[in-house]
Amino acid sequence: MDVFTTSDGTDIYYKDWGPKDAPAMFFHHGWPLSADEWDGQLMFFLGEGFRVIAHDRRGHGRSTQTDNGNDMDTYAADVIELVRALDLKNAVHVGHSTGGGEATRYAARADPGRLSKVILISAIPPVMVRKDSNPDGLPIETFDGYRQAVAANRAQAYLEIAAGPFYGFNRPAAKVIEGSVRNWWRQAMTGGIKAQYECIKVFSETDLTEDLKAIDVPVLLLHSKDDQVVPYVASAPLAVKLLKNGTLKTFEDLPHGMPVTHAELVNAEILAFVRSEGAAASAGAEPATAA
Repeated sequence: MDVFTTSDGTDIYYKDWGPKDAPAMFFHHGWPLSADEWDGQLMFFLGEGFRVIAHDRRGHGRSTQTDNGNDMDTYAADVIELVRALDLKNAVHVGHSTGGGEATRYAARADPGRLSKVILISAIPPVMVRKDSNPDGLPIETFDGYRQAVAANRAQAYLEIAAGPFYGFNRPAAKVIEGSVRNWWRQAMTGGIKAQYECIKVFSETDLTEDLKAIDVPVLLLHSKDDQVVPYVASAPLAVKLLKNGTLKTFEDLPHGMPVTHAELVNAEILAFVRSEGAAASAGAEPATAA
């Protein structure tokens, strides 16, 4: 186990696998999970010759169950410190859901030469909560419901999220993968309830509009119209318009947790983008349907 201690004394657990001189990929997990969310990607990209890094965000997984610093600025600052400590150069950063917000804020503030590309999957930018700039966002009452459920009985709440909307297992034709439900629940219960509770405000109310505008490197966004957690209409199509060099790949029927349920498809999209010489600026792409 590798542990990095931040400047404020927080221990950040991370995985760092593969040749240290290989092209680096850094993975940012979603709420309320851990680096283990990316197991399918870590093994795949190791096999493709990459160095892969994934951390447990403060308060999540095996990292310190923090009292303070459970906010997007601190999340990004932790990543900046870890990237410097590992001396990563021209790394690709991949973020899912809340991790997509973290990757976005990091990318807007990254040291020169540390970042080459960004991939955002089912990600929260620009902002999830309904507001004047995002009238199609979710009402604040939705997130109040998350808070109430976590505070009252997070074990039950997390089971219902994993078995339902996160992986789309509540859809009539869905084939439930019991191991994925249990693994989601295991990761979630490993983290600290206070940090996870406070992260609900982070993923719902953090406005990443200016961060998206500030990113200079190519960005790929993967999002599905059937995402039941981060609504498509209020996220990726808006985010890609704010980017200087963004490409949106839209799917019709994938769930929010597509990196797990459709790892083969997602991995192929990431690999093609990472290996491409560049990415032409785009406001969108033709919808794609998973086989």
